[in-house]
Amino acid sequence: MRNKRVLAMVECAIMIALASILSVLKIVDMPVGGSVTLASMLPIVIIAYRHGIGFGMVSATVASLIQLLLGLENFSYVTGWQSVVALALFDYILAYAVFGLGGIFKRVIKNQALALTAGISVANAVRYICHVITGATIWAGLPLPDAASLSYSISYNSVYMIPELIISALLALYVGGAIDFRREVPTRVKSERLDTVSVYLLLGAAFAVMAALVTDTALVFSKLQGESGELLLSGLASVNWLAVAIVTAAAAAIAAALILTVRLRNSEKKA
Repeated sequence: MRNKRVLAMVECAIMIALASILSVLKIVDMPVGGSVTLASMLPIVIIAYRHGIGFGMVSATVASLIQLLLGLENFSYVTGWQSVVALALFDYILAYAVFGLGGIFKRVIKNQALALTAGISVANAVRYICHVITGATIWAGLPLPDAASLSYSISYNSVYMIPELIISALLALYVGGAIDFRREVPTRVKSERLDTVSVYLLLGAAFAVMAALVTDTALVFSKLQGESGELLLSGLASVNWLAVAIVTAAAAAIAAALILTVRLRNSEKKA
């Protein structure tokens, strides 16, 4: 038991290092922040899938702190402790720590490749929302324009996050279909035939969740932006929370129905 724990810790350290290296090897570097990498957070999702949420969250948090240290110069552009805290949380800690939950589909989706793909796709969607939040608030009026900063942030961050999501999903699908991370020693995976219908259903579930996140972000953070772009928490009182609840509930119901359909299809195949 102790040897397994030590092995897991060593693997975590290796994967954190690999994720950090991949994060600085940028395919595209955006002019005012953001980049496209070669699925830099996939190693963290693999740890979360292989060893569970506990090891995944620790690894992801450490990786997020490394990203924060690499981006320390960005803090020189913001003023006020609220902006500094928001920048640290949403652009770094929360944006990258969420990848520690990348293994949550392990028991829901039996096909490893699909489970990894779903995990990293959802995590990237949440990361996108985190960057949209900072772009619409603390970065408004700095590198990003004040006027319509929320819509600009949604557009700007999608330019690099959509390619990042696609690259990450494709590599997760490939790696998950080539190496079996469920074994104590990863080995060449036995052929697992992909159910095309299930893939489309899972993509639909991911799209529903991402659409809800974008809509909720627009509903909430459009009320939290001051005239000069500062973050105003007092604006929470004027948010249409009923609309937020309806959008969230609808997306959750759609995603749950689609995922349940996938599980039923898998059960029927086994039977």
